[in-house]
Amino acid sequence: MIRVYRTDLDQFVVIDNTNGISLDDSMVWFDLDHPTPGEEDWMESLLGLELPTKEEMKGIEPSSRLYRENGATYMGANLLWKADSENPETTHVAFILFNGKLVTIRYAEPRPFTAFQLYAARNATVCSGGAASLLGLMEAIVDRTAEILEHTGVTVEKLSHRIATRRLEARSGGKKALGDELEKHLGDIVACQNLSAKIRDSLMSLNRMVGFMPQAKEFDNAPLLREQIVTLEHDIKSLIDHTGFMNGTLNFLLDAALGLINIEQNAIIKIFSIAAVVFLPPTLVASIYGMNFSHMPELEWWYGYPFALGMMVCSGVGPYWFFKRKGWL
Repeated sequence: MIRVYRTDLDQFVVIDNTNGISLDDSMVWFDLDHPTPGEEDWMESLLGLELPTKEEMKGIEPSSRLYRENGATYMGANLLWKADSENPETTHVAFILFNGKLVTIRYAEPRPFTAFQLYAARNATVCSGGAASLLGLMEAIVDRTAEILEHTGVTVEKLSHRIATRRLEARSGGKKALGDELEKHLGDIVACQNLSAKIRDSLMSLNRMVGFMPQAKEFDNAPLLREQIVTLEHDIKSLIDHTGFMNGTLNFLLDAALGLINIEQNAIIKIFSIAAVVFLPPTLVASIYGMNFSHMPELEWWYGYPFALGMMVCSGVGPYWFFKRKGWL
């Protein structure tokens, strides 16, 4: 699908039939959404430049996604996609500035594209030209990334509070429920780390792209647009710093959750160890009097059986009382 923003109509127009369409100055932004080979060929003939295919976009190294060729400025960035789902992804999007026009090529549906296109339909000034459209789109992408980071930060803060205070909601009570809750939080932490890593990857690619933008001729003699670029750079760098802080917090929470699980497991092992120590002396007494020797005075003693039972009880209660006094129980 090809969407074209026309300044004479102040809106996007979907091109279904390319026959008879010629290039004019009112066309400032061409958005190629899952373009077919035929649509790519038509765009190349219309603009007179070579467009990267889907396979070429995937194969381009990150260090080679920013270049100038035949008067056109080619830029690429990884954008976050499906951030609200259980499996967030990043998708590569190509941005091309050529003769004051913007061309975007994408094979996914990042939310900032839809949001900015709706905004541009109500505010024509944000798409007055290709460079202005690119900056407006980049601002929408950065704002969306900041929104995702804020939402992730709230989730991390809740996890931090629950793990730090150990106020875990038990489904069935007892230590087993505590372990189940901690395992659930481990899954939440891993999910947040996965999303944070993709956010950082996207921000790093955006930072490289924004730093390369001033080399496009569309920004020559445009001080206001260059000021917007500087603002974008500051915003992206601040988001990268915040992502680093959040990653540190997630690593701490992961260590804390694993530490609590180890403490719980050690407590269980301690119970078995103490039980073994408590029942060891009575077992020793029972083993002694269970031996079949002919000469054992206690076997013919009237109080021998109660005496053996008493020794078993005392030998079991003694260690228990000692551990309790030491605070080991």
